[in-house]
Amino acid sequence: MTATTDAIAEFSESIQYSHLPIEVVERTKKLILDTAGIIVRARNSSESTGSLIRAVDKLGLNQGSCSVFGDTKLYAPSAAALINGTLAHSLDFDDTHAEASLHASAPILPAVLSAAQMQNASGKEIITALVLGYEIHIRLGKAVDAGDHYKRGFHPTATCGIFAAAAAAGKIFGLSKAQFSSAFGVALSQTAGAMQFLVDGAWTKRLHVGQAAQNGLMAAVAASENFKGPGESIEGQWGFLSNYSSSGNPSRATSELGDRWDTMSLGVKPYPSCRYSHAAIDAIIDLTREHSLSECMNPHIHVGLPSRGFGVIGEPIDLKQAPKSIVDAQFSMPFSAAVAFRERRFVWDDYQKHLLDPDTLKLCHRVSVSIDELAEANSPENMSASVSIDINSEKYERFVKVPKGEPTNFMSEGEFIDKFKGLCEPFMTKTELDALVDTILTLETFNDATTKIFNRV
Repeated sequence: MTATTDAIAEFSESIQYSHLPIEVVERTKKLILDTAGIIVRARNSSESTGSLIRAVDKLGLNQGSCSVFGDTKLYAPSAAALINGTLAHSLDFDDTHAEASLHASAPILPAVLSAAQMQNASGKEIITALVLGYEIHIRLGKAVDAGDHYKRGFHPTATCGIFAAAAAAGKIFGLSKAQFSSAFGVALSQTAGAMQFLVDGAWTKRLHVGQAAQNGLMAAVAASENFKGPGESIEGQWGFLSNYSSSGNPSRATSELGDRWDTMSLGVKPYPSCRYSHAAIDAIIDLTREHSLSECMNPHIHVGLPSRGFGVIGEPIDLKQAPKSIVDAQFSMPFSAAVAFRERRFVWDDYQKHLLDPDTLKLCHRVSVSIDELAEANSPENMSASVSIDINSEKYERFVKVPKGEPTNFMSEGEFIDKFKGLCEPFMTKTELDALVDTILTLETFNDATTKIFNRV
């Protein structure tokens, strides 16, 4: 049996800030900024936030030393990780990895921030811990075979995320190789994330991610106190890959670990919907602008997706054409297509504007979706899509291989800042916004970094 867990534990102990290429450091800071903006907006606007905060209050976890973006209260470390993690994924606007089919920052950054506040960690320590988490998270998503994992009903952001969160938090605590191995063993016992939320638009997908952050933090803390977890938790007979996949490949969990920086393969979202919809949204926006298309022309829109995406946002088509909630709409290709066509853009506030709009819902019924041969040929490395818009006897077509925000079509620093400010402007002053942007983008220069970060919120 390949000593996968041992290899990852050894890497977790040995990685240092000095090992990180400058482009990895710069990319990581942008990912922090991206996630912070999402959390601030979700703390103030997500429909699931109120009940989550009340539940945390009822449990007495609202008295502690750890912060939540967009919130003036202090929470117990585990609760702050839970809240920040849930909020980071509540808008489905967070970073993604195409092949591993997961969101990386949402479960990892919250665990790191709680651990960092507990330890008064430096900016360099935070960045190093995050990169460690990203490298493990992405590789586990590849190793478990995300397509098979989804078919078995699991959400890889959460299931792989708890191991990544445990590693990242453990790095802040300075765990040894043996302690990292125990932390992964404890994480295995808490690995969860069922896709049943797709049935009725429930809020548990968001909670999965918060729980991965919370439980990863708790696994790292337990290991720091020498609580013993089982070895071979990733590759063992009853380990993660065996229990959660029928085609798990342990070698992919350690492939070029420390030599290839998969952090650079993370994509970010310019639109607040499932990443599988973004190539189609790009195409629709481009076509409507280029040809001055409008809804009064009675368009019929067809979207072709890879099979992975089709199963998440394309079927059953009758439900996807009639979303009842934001969660439904986030995972509806017809809704995303309709909004993109009508607005020639797609921002978070469009949900409130369009979810009950009869014209948008009427247009949803003129959107069809299928598995596209060319998109499938480019999957899973790319979340590609083809679009055809039929208006009378005219047909406008576009294939987008790489959607905006992917590593080879990445957002600029200015676009990151615009997205951050667009999310946070209703809740922060210009001075606060500028200060937080500056702090995060120069994070490596600070010693007690979380004090600097949360003094700005």
